[in-house]
Amino acid sequence: MAISSTNNFEAKFEKSYDKMSELKAFDDTKAGVKGLVDSGITKVPQIFILPPKYRVVTCGTKFIFPVIDLEGIDEDPIKHKEIVYKVRDASETWGFFQVVNHGIPTSILDKTLQGLRQFFEQDNEVKKQYYTRDSTKKVYYNSNIDLYRPSVPAANWRDSIFFSMAPNPPRPEEFPRQCGEILMDCSKHVMELGCSLLGLLSEGLGLDRCHLEDMGCAEGLALVGNYYPPCPQPELTIGTNRHADADFITVLLQDHIGGLQVLHQNQWIDVPPTPGALVVNIGDLLQASILLMSNDKYLSVEHRALANKVGSRMSVACFFSTCTMSSSKLYGPITELLSEDNPPKYRATTANDYLYYFRKKGLDGTSALLDYKI
Repeated sequence: MAISSTNNFEAKFEKSYDKMSELKAFDDTKAGVKGLVDSGITKVPQIFILPPKYRVVTCGTKFIFPVIDLEGIDEDPIKHKEIVYKVRDASETWGFFQVVNHGIPTSILDKTLQGLRQFFEQDNEVKKQYYTRDSTKKVYYNSNIDLYRPSVPAANWRDSIFFSMAPNPPRPEEFPRQCGEILMDCSKHVMELGCSLLGLLSEGLGLDRCHLEDMGCAEGLALVGNYYPPCPQPELTIGTNRHADADFITVLLQDHIGGLQVLHQNQWIDVPPTPGALVVNIGDLLQASILLMSNDKYLSVEHRALANKVGSRMSVACFFSTCTMSSSKLYGPITELLSEDNPPKYRATTANDYLYYFRKKGLDGTSALLDYKI
């Protein structure tokens, strides 16, 4: 009798729960997840609760996440060759790696995290002037870019602010006062590092050092600050659903709390927060462009971010892509890497079209690249 009553209650609850209305009510506050936390909630709202099959299951692992030291890369030819090999190996086997001694001062990275944190933790009445779902703006803030996508299992425990930094950055007055100057400075350093990484990736493919840059892989840069407030029930939700990035490469700065995980050999591996280090990963557009023999290719790998119970987590993702530019340029398999035995595996697409499909699909746990396979 008790079991039957419980089942009847659950059925009634599911029937009465109007997910779309709850999503809209949350969105209309323009306060994001941080607004929920500030209100004093002690339980995760239903819109954030993942179905059991999507929830995080932790397990031990024997894998060590790859870390590559870039010191001396332009001074010692032997060292340069070793770094090219390490970048190629990590890109083929992991699709991810960390870099240290990358040339960006720690003070710049720390100030970037600090400035963005100050934006998220300011009074909501000031902050919400940037809140919008108009992704054509050069600066915009919201919670969950795919909030209303029906394929997404639950809303993520995360707020974000987006900046289109290259080729045409926002005007100084368009930035929030807390972070405009430091973001412009940080973006210049990241662009230099990105070009260096694209050079290493090109060399790893046996191509000319400038090949990927000449393809336009460094023309556009978008920067996204992600804020993960403390969660009262982190086991029921997630910071960011599993996904692969819809760009060429991503350079990520995470704070001391950590929470980023990478899918490697069907296991979720923690990416340890390392002071001064930056995380680099291959995006979908680069994987679709690079096809080599057998297993000799770079991988765009799924990753996710966990929710945490104690402390607010910050990360800054720098996306190298032309998605924010009005370009009809097609990206597909690199001709120099194709042969009769290694035919193209993906159809060509523009960066804009790919991003449109990526956003339409949402972070639903499936790869957007599947739709482009030949």
